[in-house]
Amino acid sequence: MLSKKQEKWLKEGRGQGEFADYKPWIKISDISSSGRSHRVFGHKTRRTHHLMSDLELATFLFLEWSQEIIDIREQFPLKFDETLRIAENMQVKHPAIRGNTHVMTSDFYVVSSDKELSQFVLQAKYS
Repeated sequence: MLSKKQEKWLKEGRGQGEFADYKPWIKISDISSSGRSHRVFGHKTRRTHHLMSDLELATFLFLEWSQEIIDIREQFPLKFDETLRIAENMQVKHPAIRGNTHVMTSDFYVVSSDKELSQFVLQAKYS
Protein backbone atom coordinates (compact mmCIF):
# COMPACT_ATOMS: atom_id res chain seq x y z
CA MET A 1 0.00 0.00 0.00
CA LEU A 2 1.42 3.39 -1.02
CA SER A 3 1.16 6.44 1.21
CA LYS A 4 -1.14 9.31 0.29
CA LYS A 5 1.95 11.36 -0.52
CA GLN A 6 3.22 8.70 -2.96
CA GLU A 7 -0.25 8.40 -4.55
CA LYS A 8 -0.20 12.19 -5.04
CA TRP A 9 3.27 12.00 -6.61
CA LEU A 10 2.01 9.38 -9.09
CA LYS A 11 -0.85 11.68 -10.10
CA GLU A 12 1.63 14.56 -10.51
CA GLY A 13 3.56 12.42 -13.01
CA ARG A 14 6.67 12.10 -10.89
CA GLY A 15 9.17 9.55 -12.15
CA GLN A 16 7.82 9.94 -15.67
CA GLY A 17 8.85 11.80 -18.79
CA GLU A 18 12.18 12.43 -20.41
CA PHE A 19 14.52 15.36 -21.01
CA ALA A 20 12.84 18.63 -19.90
CA ASP A 21 9.54 16.82 -19.22
CA TYR A 22 10.97 14.41 -16.62
CA LYS A 23 9.86 14.93 -13.01
CA PRO A 24 12.05 13.29 -10.34
CA TRP A 25 10.27 10.98 -7.91
CA ILE A 26 11.88 12.80 -4.97
CA LYS A 27 12.62 16.51 -4.93
CA ILE A 28 14.94 18.27 -2.50
CA SER A 29 11.98 19.99 -0.84
CA ASP A 30 10.42 16.57 -0.02
CA ILE A 31 13.16 15.47 2.37
CA SER A 32 14.62 17.21 5.40
CA SER A 33 18.32 16.56 5.63
CA SER A 34 21.30 17.76 7.59
CA GLY A 35 23.49 17.06 4.54
CA ARG A 36 24.09 19.15 1.44
CA SER A 37 21.74 19.01 -1.53
CA HIS A 38 21.87 20.74 -4.91
CA ARG A 39 19.53 22.03 -7.58
CA VAL A 40 21.49 22.21 -10.82
CA PHE A 41 20.38 23.16 -14.33
CA GLY A 42 21.20 20.48 -16.90
CA HIS A 43 22.05 21.68 -20.38
CA LYS A 44 21.35 18.27 -21.93
CA THR A 45 17.90 18.00 -20.39
CA ARG A 46 17.03 21.72 -20.21
CA ARG A 47 15.69 21.40 -16.65
CA THR A 48 16.71 21.64 -13.00
CA HIS A 49 18.03 18.42 -11.44
CA HIS A 50 17.47 17.55 -7.76
CA LEU A 51 20.65 16.06 -6.28
CA MET A 52 20.75 14.81 -2.69
CA SER A 53 24.51 14.91 -2.00
CA ASP A 54 27.86 16.20 -3.16
CA LEU A 55 28.57 12.75 -4.58
CA GLU A 56 25.36 12.86 -6.66
CA LEU A 57 26.44 16.32 -7.88
CA ALA A 58 29.87 14.98 -8.91
CA THR A 59 28.23 12.01 -10.69
CA PHE A 60 25.77 14.32 -12.44
CA LEU A 61 28.57 16.63 -13.64
CA PHE A 62 30.51 13.63 -14.99
CA LEU A 63 27.39 12.49 -16.90
CA GLU A 64 26.54 16.02 -18.05
CA TRP A 65 29.97 16.47 -19.62
CA SER A 66 30.14 13.00 -21.22
CA GLN A 67 29.53 13.19 -24.98
CA GLU A 68 27.83 9.76 -25.06
CA ILE A 69 25.15 10.66 -22.50
CA ILE A 70 21.84 11.80 -23.99
CA ASP A 71 19.42 11.99 -21.01
CA ILE A 72 19.89 12.00 -17.22
CA ARG A 73 16.99 11.25 -14.87
CA GLU A 74 17.68 11.53 -11.14
CA GLN A 75 15.70 10.04 -8.23
CA PHE A 76 14.26 7.50 -10.69
CA PRO A 77 11.58 5.17 -9.27
CA LEU A 78 12.14 1.45 -9.72
CA LYS A 79 9.22 -0.71 -10.84
CA PHE A 80 7.13 -1.16 -7.69
CA ASP A 81 5.81 -4.64 -8.52
CA GLU A 82 9.32 -5.86 -9.31
CA THR A 83 10.86 -4.58 -6.07
CA LEU A 84 7.99 -6.22 -4.12
CA ARG A 85 8.62 -9.51 -5.95
CA ILE A 86 12.37 -9.33 -5.36
CA ALA A 87 11.89 -8.72 -1.63
CA GLU A 88 9.43 -11.62 -1.44
CA ASN A 89 11.77 -13.97 -3.34
CA MET A 90 14.66 -13.00 -1.07
CA GLN A 91 12.41 -13.37 1.99
CA VAL A 92 13.21 -9.87 3.24
CA LYS A 93 10.89 -7.04 4.20
CA HIS A 94 10.31 -4.48 1.49
CA PRO A 95 11.17 -0.99 2.78
CA ALA A 96 8.18 0.78 4.32
CA ILE A 97 7.56 4.01 6.15
CA ARG A 98 4.95 4.00 8.92
CA GLY A 99 3.31 0.88 7.46
CA ASN A 100 3.21 2.18 3.87
CA THR A 101 5.34 0.36 1.32
CA HIS A 102 8.07 2.67 0.04
CA VAL A 103 8.79 3.16 -3.67
CA MET A 104 12.48 2.38 -4.20
CA THR A 105 14.53 4.74 -6.34
CA SER A 106 17.84 4.79 -8.13
CA ASP A 107 20.02 7.88 -8.01
CA PHE A 108 20.28 8.04 -11.81
CA TYR A 109 18.69 6.48 -14.88
CA VAL A 110 20.91 7.32 -17.86
CA VAL A 111 20.33 7.09 -21.62
CA SER A 112 23.46 6.83 -23.76
CA SER A 113 24.30 6.83 -27.47
CA ASP A 114 26.52 3.77 -26.88
CA LYS A 115 24.85 0.89 -28.75
CA GLU A 116 26.15 -1.74 -26.29
CA LEU A 117 25.04 0.19 -23.19
CA SER A 118 22.14 2.36 -24.35
CA GLN A 119 20.62 2.75 -20.88
CA PHE A 120 21.77 2.04 -17.35
CA VAL A 121 21.09 2.84 -13.70
CA LEU A 122 23.62 4.27 -11.23
CA GLN A 123 23.68 4.51 -7.45
CA ALA A 124 25.99 7.22 -6.10
CA LYS A 125 26.72 6.18 -2.50
CA TYR A 126 29.69 6.75 -0.24
CA SER A 127 31.35 3.49 0.79
